[in-house]
Amino acid sequence: MALVLAFLTAISYSQLAKLYPEAGFAGAVYFAEKAFLERSGARRGAPSSMARMAKLSTGWAAHLFYWVYPGVMVAFMATLISYIYNQFTGKSLSVLELTLIGVIFAIVTGYIAYRGITGSTFTSIVINVIQWGTLVIFSGLAIFYRLHNPQSVTSWTFSGAWDVVKPHTLTGVLIQSTLAILILVGFESSTSLSAETKNAKRTIPRAIILSLIVQGLLAYLIEYFATGTMISDKLTGIVDGKTVTGMAAAAASGAPIGDLTVLIGNNVLHGIGFGLMISMAVTVAIAIIGTTLSCMNTAMRVSGGMAADQELPSMMGFIHKKFAIPHVALVALIMVSAVIGAIGVRSVVGLTGITLASNLGTFVLYGLTCIWTIVAYRKRSDHNILLHDVIPALGVLANLVMLIAIVYLYAIGNADSKNEAYIMFIIAGGWLIVSIAYVGITSMRKSYSMKMISAMIRPESLSVLMQVLKDEDLILGMTVTKIKGFGRQLGKAGAGSGDPDLQFNSDRISLIPKVRVDLVVNDWDVPKVMEVMREALFTGQVGDGKIFVMDAKDALRIRTGEKGVLAV
Repeated sequence: MALVLAFLTAISYSQLAKLYPEAGFAGAVYFAEKAFLERSGARRGAPSSMARMAKLSTGWAAHLFYWVYPGVMVAFMATLISYIYNQFTGKSLSVLELTLIGVIFAIVTGYIAYRGITGSTFTSIVINVIQWGTLVIFSGLAIFYRLHNPQSVTSWTFSGAWDVVKPHTLTGVLIQSTLAILILVGFESSTSLSAETKNAKRTIPRAIILSLIVQGLLAYLIEYFATGTMISDKLTGIVDGKTVTGMAAAAASGAPIGDLTVLIGNNVLHGIGFGLMISMAVTVAIAIIGTTLSCMNTAMRVSGGMAADQELPSMMGFIHKKFAIPHVALVALIMVSAVIGAIGVRSVVGLTGITLASNLGTFVLYGLTCIWTIVAYRKRSDHNILLHDVIPALGVLANLVMLIAIVYLYAIGNADSKNEAYIMFIIAGGWLIVSIAYVGITSMRKSYSMKMISAMIRPESLSVLMQVLKDEDLILGMTVTKIKGFGRQLGKAGAGSGDPDLQFNSDRISLIPKVRVDLVVNDWDVPKVMEVMREALFTGQVGDGKIFVMDAKDALRIRTGEKGVLAV
């Protein structure tokens, strides 16, 4: 069910990526705003417009998903290392030691992400090869174990292949689906890399679908089937001092796949169960690195994209000069991941509650994206009923079912399930309250505060700039001043180009005639004004000029006494 939901959503993502290949860092957040802007014919929505509300709701869900998920992976890694340590020594690591492992893992993974898209992509490719190879080997051996039955099993948990696949209870399917989505997410992260992709319009949609086919259909679905096929009364465990077998033993185990691997190694591969299990555990640890890395890359890019659009504090959008990543957002993400991981290692209930909060964000984000697909394609000439109506609608329905399941089934469950739901509501509800408060405050500021934009431009570009700003209805007036000045080239064309014929004495400075344009605009209009100005003034040659943005704390219209934005 989780895989069907993921494919319905992935198709919607691919269609939006095909329509908006320029999405860049913000990914689905950009899709949400763009769908409504194109529908209204505007280039930028007002603070209270549907375009902005769609963008912010998508951004809320994206941050709940992407910023919580790496912390869940940090806790998983610490737990896995504790399991391996226990297998070697018979001892368990303390909470403090698990927390320290989680912090180190968050920092190491964050450093790989810090090195930029090239290093992250190479690391992910290596990890994926190892991960897929391991899944194929384990799945093949598990099915071989069932077919040849080396331990003479008399009681299998599932009677046959169909018994493994078929749904047994609706409640069980829904509960497992809300968790199974964890191993299927990631296909949508491709959209946040479009700015760094060659031929994004073609490549990104293909990458979205292909990644889900490989990860979900060819890897995890097969492993899930193979695991169910192999479970029998030979898998044992201890619960409250009593020996349990089969599915009960799997449920009681900290790593049921590891226990099954021991059975395979000892009975199929001539007694190498322990070594095979450790090898499997190491590859799982490597896979967790890849998953965490992918989510960190997407999380910081979504935050960077929203910050660049003035929907988050500007520092979150600071781009590293060498590695071209939002490094301030990454540092914040590493700290958040370490804190979430430290909470998650303390109890299974706490970790599950945090996971559910992340998954809640996933279903909201995926459902909204399906809705934006319908909105974006509604009146387009290339509209396709199947791709742009039926599939997205089914995606909305599937994600809505998961949302209801994740809230209802855990809330009516046993004491642990209720505590997990409580933790989920605290995280998701707290983030929602903070988001609404932030949006409210920033909306007021964007509506009533002002900025002064000062641009030094070529004199011959002035008339073009004035006409464009007038056509876009962005200004009611401006001040133009003839000036002289110099920039990095000290007033000499070609300086710094490396051509010896164009070098000059650095003590000599030439003052170049320019025009300074000053205008005061509403805070909300600043990004659009800067975008329009750059498009109008760009020639690609040295000397195009610079644009500066400064605070304009107040204004007064002398004739009427009007103040603030009313005076402008």
